[in-house]
Amino acid sequence: MLHDTIGQIEAKLRDAGSLKPGQREELLQLLATLKSEVAGLSKTDAEQARSIAAYADVSAHEAMREQKNETLLEHSVAGLRASVAGFEKSHPKLVDIVNRIATTLSNLGI
Repeated sequence: MLHDTIGQIEAKLRDAGSLKPGQREELLQLLATLKSEVAGLSKTDAEQARSIAAYADVSAHEAMREQKNETLLEHSVAGLRASVAGFEKSHPKLVDIVNRIATTLSNLGI
C-alpha cells in the first residue's frame, strides 16, 4: 500500500505540467529514496510510515497545483516534517530525505 501511494505521487510528478524538468527529476529521485526508507520503517511502525506517505502525497499535490495556495502548501509541508519528528536517532536518513522533500516542495510554492 505504501509503495502504491508513493508510486501514485511519482506518476503525478511525471505528469505535472507545473514542474520544470530539473525539479521533476530531483523530486523523483527523492521519492525513490523515500520509498526505500519508508519500507524499512513500515516493518517496525506501519502506521507512522502510512502517515509519512500520506503527508508526502498532500504536499506534492499542493506544490503541483497550477493555482498554488501558499497557506495550504505551508501547512502540508509542516505536516510532512512533523510526520518524522522523533525519528532523528532511529531513522536519520528518513528524516533527512523528508526534510529535503519538504524544502524542495516549499521552494516550488514561492
